[in-house]
Amino acid sequence: MTQPLPPGLLPPDLPRLEPLRAWHAMWLTLIDQAITDIKRQEAEREEGQKRRPPPPEWTIEHALGGPHLLTAVHTGDCWLLRHSGRMASVDRATARQALADDVELCGFCRPDTALGTID
Repeated sequence: MTQPLPPGLLPPDLPRLEPLRAWHAMWLTLIDQAITDIKRQEAEREEGQKRRPPPPEWTIEHALGGPHLLTAVHTGDCWLLRHSGRMASVDRATARQALADDVELCGFCRPDTALGTID
């Protein structure tokens, strides 16, 4: 059993109630579509996070002159190179060799500590 509406809450006649219902139905459709879009975007973002390859273990930064001019060794997740295009992923042995060849090390991520090459 439905409870009676408070007086004056809605118009008492069909010519005014029907457009009001159509207006709200239109808004519910728009809101439902927005909810669907947001859920789809979140699902795509989560799928992208799952498929993203892991960061490299080590990176070597190179100078603007080219990849043959090595400037510094970094850990793979160093924030200094996060958006830089001047880096190359390398393995542990290559990173250790670069440090042995006197390529500078990053003072922020301290790859020498992670590589175990501190004297």
